[in-house]
Parts: sequence; structure tokens; C-alpha cells
Amino acid sequence: MTNDTEDTSMANRLMTTIIIATASMWLLAGCDNQAETTDQASEPVPKTMTAETSQTDTHAIDWSLVASGETPVDRANYNYPFALDSQNVRNYADYVGVDNATAQHNITISMASNEALSKVLDQLSEKYVSHELTDGNDMELIIHTTPDVTASSYDYVISDDFAKGLVLPIVIQPDGKKSEAKAHGEMAE
Repeated sequence: MTNDTEDTSMANRLMTTIIIATASMWLLAGCDNQAETTDQASEPVPKTMTAETSQTDTHAIDWSLVASGETPVDRANYNYPFALDSQNVRNYADYVGVDNATAQHNITISMASNEALSKVLDQLSEKYVSHELTDGNDMELIIHTTPDVTASSYDYVISDDFAKGLVLPIVIQPDGKKSEAKAHGEMAE
């Protein structure tokens, strides 16, 4: 019975990841392939690894196993895979209330976020509960876990060519919070 539960849990996590990737691709459908990167804010210096250790007998993420080995790039000079003034960038900027440069950056980061997510999920297994990408000026990948995981954060540098060198802040929150989004075919309670 435990294996069936673990298989179902893993299948739900995989389905959620696929849905996010698909939604990101839909968002960019029809975007220009040219990039314009003027008037963008420079990337802040990446944070160092941090961890809160208020609990005993907790599971901690080994960030050295997550690290890509890539060097962060200056986001102000980054050659994004679509134009700063493309329709999708403008739509995202209007919807979220950010400037076009932030929208362009966030869309790119969100499409590449599965790279970092999968590396963290490899260590969490059944301790994973849900995850979310925040919108706004400071996008983060927040991974909600069971309470026995140590809270921590890490600036992940993406290695995939699509967003190579861009930084995605990851936050581990051991709050047990479930995502409000439902996987395909899952019924609301």
C-alpha cells in the first residue's frame, strides 16, 4: 500500500511539473525571437546558502547537489530569447504590475524553473508538498515541504541554454502548504 501511495504522490508531482512547463510554453507561443535588453536593472549579487536550524532531526537540502556550477550573468546584458516589447511580455507586465524588463526576465526564469525544481525534488521525495513561483519584482521558487525539512534558501544559477546564467532564488518552506492548483483529472474537495 505504501508503494502505491508513493507512486501516486510521485505521479502527481510529475503531472504538476508537466502542467507548469506546458503553461509556460503556451504563454510564449507567438513571441518574437529577437531580444532587446536596454533599460534593465542589473542582477543583484546572489545570496549565499542559508538555513534555519530551529528543529532537531530534520531533513536538510544539500545545496551542493543542486548547484549547477554555472556562473551568474548580468541580467541587464542578457540576450533573452524573445523581445522586450513582445505581446506576451507586455501582457505579463500589465497583469502582474511590473515593467517589461522584469516581465521578460520572469517569463524566461519560469520556463527554466523545472531544472532547479527537479534537482530539489530528488532530495525531498515524500517530504515534498507543493511549489509555486512568485510573480512581481523578485520572482522566487517556493517549495513547500513537510515540517521535518529544514527551512533554507539558495540562489540557483540555471544551466540550460534557454536561460543559462540567470539566477532563480529557491526558498524551502516547511509549512506543509498544498498548492491550490489541481492536477489534470483531480477533483476539488
